[in-house]
Amino acid sequence: MQLTSSAFQPGGNIPKQFTCEGSDISPEVTWNDAPSRVKTFALIVHDPDAPRAGGFYHWVAYNIPATVARISENALKEPELPGGGTQGRNDFGNIGYGGPCPPSGSHRYFFRLYALDTELKLNQGATAKEVSKAIEGHILAQAELMGKYQKSSHRAA
Repeated sequence: MQLTSSAFQPGGNIPKQFTCEGSDISPEVTWNDAPSRVKTFALIVHDPDAPRAGGFYHWVAYNIPATVARISENALKEPELPGGGTQGRNDFGNIGYGGPCPPSGSHRYFFRLYALDTELKLNQGATAKEVSKAIEGHILAQAELMGKYQKSSHRAA
C-alpha cells in the first residue's frame, strides 16, 4: 500500500499553508494498492519530535470506507469526512487536522494510513490513543508518508 500527497514529497518540507504559520489546512492525501479484504482505513498524523512525552498527534481519522482512496485538501474540521469516515480529536483538543507548529527546530510529521479488517466501534472525537488501541489486531497493511517542518525564524517587530 502506498500513501502520497500532492502537497509534499516523501521526506520533504511541508508547505507553510498546511501549518500554524499559514492557513492551517490539511494537505490532500491519496493511497493505492490496499488489500482486497479492507473494510475501513484509519489515518493518524504524529510528530514524535514534540517535547511532550509520546509526541504530538495532529490528525486522527477512522472508519474511512474501503471505497475511499483520498482525503481532499482542506478537509473541514468537522466530525464527518466528505465521502465517509470520522475525524477524531487531535492533541490541540480540536476535531480534524491541526497543522505543524513546532516550538523550535525541525520536526518530522508521520502520516500513517492503516488498512483494517473491521469498522471501529468508537465514539465521535476519539483520540489517537483510542484509535491506536482499537486497531490492534485488525491491521491488514499500513503505509507511511513523512514530511518535515520548521517555523520561520523571522519575527515581526
